[in-house]
Amino acid sequence: MSAPPESESHRAGSPSGPQGHGSDELRIPTDAELAEMSTDDLVRLGNRIDDIEVVADRARFPVPGTRAEKRAERQVAGWFILAAIAGLAFIVAFIAWPHEWVPPGDPGSTWYALYTPAIGVTLGVSILAVGMGVIAYSKKLLPEDLTIQQRHDGRSGEVERRTAAARLVQAGQQSGIGRRKLIVRSIGAAGGVLGAGILVAAFGGLVKNPWKEGDQSPLLVTDWRSENGERVYLRKFDGDPTDVVLVRAGDLEPGSMETVFPFKESQRNDPEALTEEVRSSDSPVMLIRLRPNVPVIKRAGQEDFNYGSLFAYSKICSHMGCPTSLYEDQTMRILCPCHQSQFQANEYARPVFGPAARPLAQLPITVDDQGYLYARSDFIEPVGPGFWERRP
Repeated sequence: MSAPPESESHRAGSPSGPQGHGSDELRIPTDAELAEMSTDDLVRLGNRIDDIEVVADRARFPVPGTRAEKRAERQVAGWFILAAIAGLAFIVAFIAWPHEWVPPGDPGSTWYALYTPAIGVTLGVSILAVGMGVIAYSKKLLPEDLTIQQRHDGRSGEVERRTAAARLVQAGQQSGIGRRKLIVRSIGAAGGVLGAGILVAAFGGLVKNPWKEGDQSPLLVTDWRSENGERVYLRKFDGDPTDVVLVRAGDLEPGSMETVFPFKESQRNDPEALTEEVRSSDSPVMLIRLRPNVPVIKRAGQEDFNYGSLFAYSKICSHMGCPTSLYEDQTMRILCPCHQSQFQANEYARPVFGPAARPLAQLPITVDDQGYLYARSDFIEPVGPGFWERRP
């Protein structure tokens, strides 16, 4: 169908032509006429409405099927194929690469150290290759054109939007995307694999059911839980996971803090179990000894969780799970270095600054007849940040 005829009708808001200048008058087609117009007709109409002048419009490859065109097509497809391969490598690395912490120097520590770089590099290469493929496609296969358009403010109407869409369709047709099966397949592979990789990263942690064990599910219990009535002592960590250094009530000076881990006597001759305790993500506890005569506010139901001036709080921040490894004695505040949350140690570790909204979980402690500190029970609430279906 030919371009729409000119008539006495003016475009709304345009006294003379599409943008108010020139002598031609433009009739806006009806919806029925728009539906019958070809892509070329819509493009020409859009050019007149948007006051676009096409200075040059030349196909990259006027003669289809030349060696140069095939070479350009393979180059574009190569980027998308690389994106698909890198995306697949990301999925494999995310799922199968050893990701559990291994102490430096132990067997497997190198593989563990490479886990984050592996998933970062593979995902980055996949995204980069997709971007390079799109750029290469536009530079090597889309038509070379030069257009000039006057700038106009305001929201585009239905005709402008439809003609702009037709312009995109025309560009795709002129690039020959429909007959470039290699590029179409490589784009599909890259997009599919990259999309699957993003889904794996977002939902990979939901594959296992965290509530399978009921009240003993991993999100609800920690290694401070006693098994068969065995006491769980507070243990220092001196850098050697096989050393056992228990904590006495008098070991800490007033105003000091010590990071402690759980220890069961049945683990004493088991290096693997001892190592696992200091590697566990929910095990670290801050043992703080307040100075004498410090006013203390205790949380309801946890009035007897401390032992004298000794208070034990989970080291896992209730905001995002970072280690709250800093203690400021003068203000008695526990600080999280990640997002600057602060917790008041003499007021049941309630949050007083930053994004954290819940107090740190407190571990109930006491001493045995030799003065060694041990946990009376596990935490009575989940440690760390919130999660779905968290119990109050």
